[in-house]
Amino acid sequence: MAGKACVMRLQKEYRALCKDPVSHIVARPSPSDILEWHYVLEGSEGTPFAGGYYYGKIKFPPEYPYKPPGISMTTPNGRFMTQKKICLSMSDFHPETWNPMWSVSSILTGLLSFMMDTSPTTGSVNTTTAEKQRLAKSSLAFNCKNATFRKMFPEYVDNYNLQLEQAASEQHASSESHHDKSSRSVSETNIDSAGEDMKKIEGLNAVRRSKKQPFPTWLMLLLFSIFGVVMALPLLQL
Repeated sequence: MAGKACVMRLQKEYRALCKDPVSHIVARPSPSDILEWHYVLEGSEGTPFAGGYYYGKIKFPPEYPYKPPGISMTTPNGRFMTQKKICLSMSDFHPETWNPMWSVSSILTGLLSFMMDTSPTTGSVNTTTAEKQRLAKSSLAFNCKNATFRKMFPEYVDNYNLQLEQAASEQHASSESHHDKSSRSVSETNIDSAGEDMKKIEGLNAVRRSKKQPFPTWLMLLLFSIFGVVMALPLLQL
């Protein structure tokens, strides 16, 4: 059971975090146990962790702030093992280096800084930049499957749901645009085909007209002349 000094210290630190939030860090004590804190580290821009949301826990001893806490990470991240204690100078791996002046904000700031480093330690893993980036992209979706995370950090869940809605809306708009383009393409093809058919018909009519030559006038006069001579022959015999 936490002592009075421990409870007062952690309550004070929580009020300080609420009043002056730390960049890229959100931390809150469990409603049922002030010794158990839950945190989210947001990956910094320009690092393989950019866009990632890394959820974890801090377990404080009843003797805090005179003894250091245990720190673990739940979200797969490519830097630390999940569900395993991380070795830091600010964690219970090194009680000899612990400073009672360190607070929750300084502990998590140190963790975030160490996360961006590549130095090996107990609880760390070695992965490629591409793997860290892949895990960063899937981190929020992974966290939102965790019931405790959803309860402790509803704002991140809302953010995730908003991302899903936007993605669905963009996909729908893209699908409609593709459908419209396909419809226009079919219509334009039909129009072009109809135009080609009209040109063919006009060409055939032109050929037919060219074949229908008018009856020559001189031939008509010649026929009339011959007809007149034939008719006049009986008269000449008389």
